[in-house]
Amino acid sequence: SEAVPLLARVYPNGLADVNHFHAAGGLGFLIRELLDEGILHEDVQTVWGEGLRPYAVEAKLGADGGVVREASPRTSGDEKVLAPFNKAFQATGGLKVLSGNLGHAVIKTSAVKPERRVIEAPARVFDSQQGLNDAFKAGTLTGDFIAVIRFQGPKANGMPELHKLTTVLGILQDRGQRVALVTDGRMSGASGKVPAAIHVTPEAVEEGPIARIHEGDIIRLDADAGTLEVLVPAGDFALRRTADADLIGNEFGFGRELFAGFRQLVGRADHGASAFGTA
Repeated sequence: SEAVPLLARVYPNGLADVNHFHAAGGLGFLIRELLDEGILHEDVQTVWGEGLRPYAVEAKLGADGGVVREASPRTSGDEKVLAPFNKAFQATGGLKVLSGNLGHAVIKTSAVKPERRVIEAPARVFDSQQGLNDAFKAGTLTGDFIAVIRFQGPKANGMPELHKLTTVLGILQDRGQRVALVTDGRMSGASGKVPAAIHVTPEAVEEGPIARIHEGDIIRLDADAGTLEVLVPAGDFALRRTADADLIGNEFGFGRELFAGFRQLVGRADHGASAFGTA
């Protein structure tokens, strides 16, 4: 992401959808731009054969109903949606790895306004996304804060998408509050305007540092510098006990019993959360 510029503006980092992206030139245009600039390795084996150049095409239906593959357009059909390499929207891509005394995380920055990429605020700690939603309905999410949603990692409950958080945090941000999210869970690719440090590793259920955050602790998330830290003296923080959570509800019902073995075997999120070992 540091080497590849941002060439597409598609929701949520733009108003266009995937249909606009395709009409502007789509993947064929994008792949050719990256190949021509030496950003992609062309000497790879794909399901279609050797190299990526055959993907720099646009597939259409021919007059006989068959598939016709034409060379991708040399110019973008809409530079507000799909930019050529020499007119990139920004020099770097939309992902950033964060590191600090809370472990490692990843943040998508392409849809976050530059003035919101750094936040230092007290923690509001919840063990589920429903807990944050309940606090929102109760009107207790006031002032600036960083929401910490823990016990959402692959070992805790299979790492479900925390789709309910986007609306709540977006509303609060639109009201003028400075808010952010820190979680060992995951979010949808369609979320983005609120800074969100996701996939925090080690996760809470494995006694990761996120499980030692207390309500009101000051957290600093700096997406520009790539840091994620709780501003508590190191000695004091190390002596804290990790929080416990009642995860019994994650083990029964709706077929959850079938996946108990996977939850026990699954690896860290930053290693791919694989139940079959890591590379």
